[in-house]
Amino acid sequence: MDQFTGTQAMSTQHAFDVAALEAWLAPRLPDFRGPLGIEQFKGGQSNPTYKLTTPGKCYVMRTKPGPVARLLPSAHAIEREFRVMSALALTPVPVATMHLLCDDESIIGRAFYIMEFVAGRVLWEQSLPGLEPDGRGAIYDEMNRVIAALHSVDVRAVGLEDFGRPGNYFSRQISRWSKQYLASVTEPIAEMDRMIEWLPAHLPPSALDESQVTIVHGDYRLDNLIFHPTEPRIIAVLDWELSTIGHPLADFSYHAMSWHIPPGTFRGIGGLDLPLLGIPSERDYIALYCRRTGRDDPEALLADWDFYLAYNLFRLGAITQGIAKRVVDGTAASEQARATGAATRALAEMAWQFARKHR
Repeated sequence: MDQFTGTQAMSTQHAFDVAALEAWLAPRLPDFRGPLGIEQFKGGQSNPTYKLTTPGKCYVMRTKPGPVARLLPSAHAIEREFRVMSALALTPVPVATMHLLCDDESIIGRAFYIMEFVAGRVLWEQSLPGLEPDGRGAIYDEMNRVIAALHSVDVRAVGLEDFGRPGNYFSRQISRWSKQYLASVTEPIAEMDRMIEWLPAHLPPSALDESQVTIVHGDYRLDNLIFHPTEPRIIAVLDWELSTIGHPLADFSYHAMSWHIPPGTFRGIGGLDLPLLGIPSERDYIALYCRRTGRDDPEALLADWDFYLAYNLFRLGAITQGIAKRVVDGTAASEQARATGAATRALAEMAWQFARKHR
């Protein structure tokens, strides 16, 4: 996965005035001194992300893509990323230290924020090649621990009670991603059209339970985590662009899609020999999450599991279709965007299969 790892020279497509950025940072960022060097991280499909290097320290800058006029509604919400990571700083959820937010687009032509550079490992392949079975099991256990910790955070205690609209979470999300998909269609996909009709008509009682309200990450997966350089310990959760207040099972089932997606479709572990690899089964992983979040009955969660998987495969299909549209428009943030966007049809077909299984 070298194509995803490390940095490269800043692309012409996402270039900006480095001198203007340095002039803005100098009086605002404590202990900052130039000269400022810029490299662009290879990974990431949505918001361009840069490594800022100075003689004394490194930082990370995350920006909206340009030109901003082509952005989908509500997409690339870096201001929300900055707010949620700042709020989680004193919780058990590991996040990078946030430094500065700039929503003045006159500085470099788009909004951006500056955060701590966290040195560690980003693991791109869900099968974790190169690790022994015990090591793989430890990584998966840590992922489970951190998403359970996130869903256990007291929303009011961290000042995020207004971070999302109350009530009707699934209905609003289905409407949002249906609109996002329709706004980014490049070629018809029958299964996506079927899912747009099917989902709002088949909401199960568990999805309508308004008592379940937590912070949801929205894109919690292996490659959005930074692990300690040598330990199976997450030291930062990244990419909070889709975070909000909502239903924890929407978030957890999105994370659990990996057990069903084949490696060649979108970085999954579907079809692999999990016992041989040392990776827990989906059922065992769900049971562990339930224990950590105080859910007494994993079987109750599993009763509507096909709906949750269908919903999230549709949602991921809408996300990848948005990436495909940005390829067409010329605003995609990485060279891997074209392949990611091409996954939409396969994800839609899987979503419809789970929809048909849901009773």
